[in-house]
Amino acid sequence: MIKSLFISAVALITFQVGAFAQTGAAAPKIGIGIGDIAPELKFKNPEGQEIALSSLRGKVVLIDFWASWCRPCRMENPNVVAAYNKYKDANFTRGKGFTIFGVSLDQNAQAWKNGIAQDGLIWDTHVSDLAGWNSAAAAVYGVRGIPTNWLIDGKGIIIGQNLRGPALDQAIQQILVK
Repeated sequence: MIKSLFISAVALITFQVGAFAQTGAAAPKIGIGIGDIAPELKFKNPEGQEIALSSLRGKVVLIDFWASWCRPCRMENPNVVAAYNKYKDANFTRGKGFTIFGVSLDQNAQAWKNGIAQDGLIWDTHVSDLAGWNSAAAAVYGVRGIPTNWLIDGKGIIIGQNLRGPALDQAIQQILVK
């Protein structure tokens, strides 16, 4: 019995490796580059509830690093809001629907909440550990400046990075079901 389970497991692994070899594609790895699986993030929202990035699987997601004190972030927020409003119910080749996973580098919870309200960031997936530049999320993604972002497909694969203004809209247009 154990021997047959072992043989079945080896056969399955061989099939998976062979499938990648036949397509010429390598198995995606967890990382922050295009084609990588986006690293998991799990932090609290303004109400204190934990939200995991992986809970959004199936949707196209913009992981958006920003802060209420960051003037360039606040200037970019209207573009992010416009993309959300335009694509939140869209069908994509790599997912259904679009949302934002907003990761704040704020240290002050009230300033963070005020920034969300003032800029009309109406999606419900805002997170922060309120650690500023010492944010664990920023460390995982190697964030050295904000605003910055990663666009991931419904399977969690990174398909774009550092997309601002028209570049965000263009990247999303490319994966729309036509």
